[in-house]
Amino acid sequence: MSENNKEIKSNNEEEDLVVFFNLIGNAFNKLLNNIFRILKYIFSVLIFTLRFFITKWKIILGIVLLAAVIGYALEKTKPTAFQAEMLVEPYFNSKFQLVNNIDYFNALIASGDTQSLQKIFKIDKETVSAINGFSIEPGPETENDKLLQYENFIAQLDSVRAQEYSYEDFISNRSEYAGKFFLIKAYASRANVFKDLEDGILTSFVNNYSNKAMKRRDDLINIQKENLEDQLQQVKDLQNIYINVIERESNNKEKSFKIGDISISGSDGQKTREYELLQEEQRIRNELKKLEEQKIEEDVVFEVISSFQEVGNISSHWKEKYSIIFPILSLVILILFFMIRKIIVYTLNYEE
Repeated sequence: MSENNKEIKSNNEEEDLVVFFNLIGNAFNKLLNNIFRILKYIFSVLIFTLRFFITKWKIILGIVLLAAVIGYALEKTKPTAFQAEMLVEPYFNSKFQLVNNIDYFNALIASGDTQSLQKIFKIDKETVSAINGFSIEPGPETENDKLLQYENFIAQLDSVRAQEYSYEDFISNRSEYAGKFFLIKAYASRANVFKDLEDGILTSFVNNYSNKAMKRRDDLINIQKENLEDQLQQVKDLQNIYINVIERESNNKEKSFKIGDISISGSDGQKTREYELLQEEQRIRNELKKLEEQKIEEDVVFEVISSFQEVGNISSHWKEKYSIIFPILSLVILILFFMIRKIIVYTLNYEE
């Protein structure tokens, strides 16, 4: 009886394996059939496209050439546009005011508000009419600049969060206006108006927030300087006391003195602490020097790295290359037209 049960169990297991492998085989065959069907469809599309170009090449060539001629003629008849660039480094978050004002300038140009533009840029109406618009974008930035920004950002996080936030996460999530430098572009129909626009753009940096931030920075630097100068005076006093202690030690070798955390005694022998005082003095002087440098380097709301040139360059953008855009558009429209026509004919003749 037990042998029959074993034989039945073995047969059932073999049948299960056969069914399992059949299922795998069927699934694999379906996958291959789907792949072949997709490849066949792609091949059919390629053949149809090639046949379309071969049978209709005269029509296609004629329309493309006509579109190129029209585009070229439009390029030549269109007024020449010029552009100039200015690279700036904003401080105290004045970059946000700058971006907002650039948008405001463009809105005034779009609405034709020449009076407001004349007042802002202090230029005549003729010069205002030559302005086409402005744009702003992040300036050049090195990998070292990005790394420094990442390190400053990580320093503000707790240790656990800092380990989870990678450099790649920081780069992908940061604002496009997180850099130091910004490139301002001006567009005009005349080549010699850009210098007249410079003062008006630069005044857009100034705002109450940036001025207050600059004043707070200066006040903080003054407080830090006062504290460091007090520390420096204390170090000098300790140095004077140290000299007196040395003189006393020469009279009493066993007597010891303690000044703050610095212990001076006759047992110290050659192990003098004068070097520690000199190091502390040098550290304080270096910090004072850094504060002075920071105040000198950032004594304004912005810094102009490179200003507008006297004569602008001819503006060239791919959107204005009509001799290229028109032929491509005409070709796409032709393909869509013949495809739609083919679908309509196929649909009408489907029941036949």
